[in-house]
Amino acid sequence: MPASGGATRARTRASSASGASAAGSASSVSSASSGGAVYGDPARLPAHEGLAPRPRSAYGAGKLAEEGFLGAARRRHGVTGLSLRYGNVYGPRQDGSGEAGVVAITCHRLREHRAPVIYGSGEQTRDFVFVLDVAGANLAALASPRSGFVNVGTGEQTSVRRVVETLARHAGGGGTETAPARPGEVARVSLDGERAARWLGWRARTRLEDGLETTAAWFGACG
Repeated sequence: MPASGGATRARTRASSASGASAAGSASSVSSASSGGAVYGDPARLPAHEGLAPRPRSAYGAGKLAEEGFLGAARRRHGVTGLSLRYGNVYGPRQDGSGEAGVVAITCHRLREHRAPVIYGSGEQTRDFVFVLDVAGANLAALASPRSGFVNVGTGEQTSVRRVVETLARHAGGGGTETAPARPGEVARVSLDGERAARWLGWRARTRLEDGLETTAAWFGACG
């Protein structure tokens, strides 16, 4: 993605929020940010919202810019708004044909009887959070009087290799392919959930094993 792409998208979304609030059609706005991309590789995990953002990619920088534009809209129009810093969201109905979402991409390849791909060592970690839990966080955010940013994650690290191999096992086994590590990829991610608990009354409830089984079953049924 071009370096300007994230910022352009951020300005577009912020302009939409500003227009809606100015017209009186919105009193609360939430936006989808990214905890893994915004924090970069912090020295301490799980990452909490008090850490200075250090994005390592244009995508992460764009998400951070989007948070800034939403903040400007809040200050100008008085609308409340939360930027939700998601972990790695996964679940049924996710598009697996693109370049994002290791769970969906892996399930998509397995459904087509192709080996899943592990980039780099596979020991890089992510905070995998189930889509139904994320939906609950979204609803809580829209009902909240808070403004700022908040993590939406489990607080746990799981390696990409473990997730891919678990999904392959649900699909009946088989090997994996390897590919070079992606430039700018964050090494380790987990998100502290205490602010979400305080501000939104929200915590992730779905165990990773249960969420992966549900997701694998949905992709298998659609094959």
